[in-house]
Amino acid sequence: MRDMTVEPAGLRGDCENCFGLCCVALPFARSADFAIDKPAGTACPNLGRDHRCGIHARLRQSGFTGCTVYDCFGAGQKVSQVTFGGRDRSTASREEARRMAEAFPVVRQLHELLWYLAEALALPAARPLHGDLRRVLDRTDRLTLLSPDELAALDVPAHRQDVNALLLRTSELVRSGIPGCKKKERRGADLVGARLKGADLHGANLRGACLIAADLTGADLRRADLIGADLRDTDLTDADLTGAFFLTQPQLNAARGSAGTRLPESVARPAHWTARA
Repeated sequence: MRDMTVEPAGLRGDCENCFGLCCVALPFARSADFAIDKPAGTACPNLGRDHRCGIHARLRQSGFTGCTVYDCFGAGQKVSQVTFGGRDRSTASREEARRMAEAFPVVRQLHELLWYLAEALALPAARPLHGDLRRVLDRTDRLTLLSPDELAALDVPAHRQDVNALLLRTSELVRSGIPGCKKKERRGADLVGARLKGADLHGANLRGACLIAADLTGADLRRADLIGADLRDTDLTDADLTGAFFLTQPQLNAARGSAGTRLPESVARPAHWTARA
């Protein structure tokens, strides 16, 4: 199981081997992203008995854009098939179904950390840290295999701090040597609606930056650190994200782009970009 977890395939959602946990465990509120309110632990009315979404092919048209930009990083199948040994949520006792719903968000956070650590290990510039990164990745992987009770008691924020310290050092190594990168510190910046068309953000630190509806048309985002950046409705038309790192598929799915947008190999071009760009 260790190999499946840390390989890219193990860090992508596999709905065929999940019992629709994200459609049950997570809450959402009526908004631009969701057409209805749903409390945590309650099944979405669109979830069928086969654990499949009944409107998956038309989620955006039905007002559920939030679902199209979500990814569990493989936590769904881990909790379904490993933590609970393949026991069907719909036929489980009420108590066991509750424990599944509680375990899922914890494992999802751990799998997201695994994704970042796996990407860091793939970055040649981070080679001096590969030993430490591998040790922390293995420790994170072992945490995903804890029992439901152990997962419920796990201090995820404390572990995230340990991981983040290594990811920060990774970021510094990757961006070092890029001319002017020290002047491009935008960590946590409020850039909502910012006009950054054609901006030079080569090697920029955009960790946690809020870029909602920002115009990054034609911007240079090569080797930029994008961990945690909010890219909802961000215009990436013809932008260059070659070598950008810690950019997840959910972030990209929430943005707008075009056929001319250059992307790192770690993510795929969203299908809806063709229709919107």
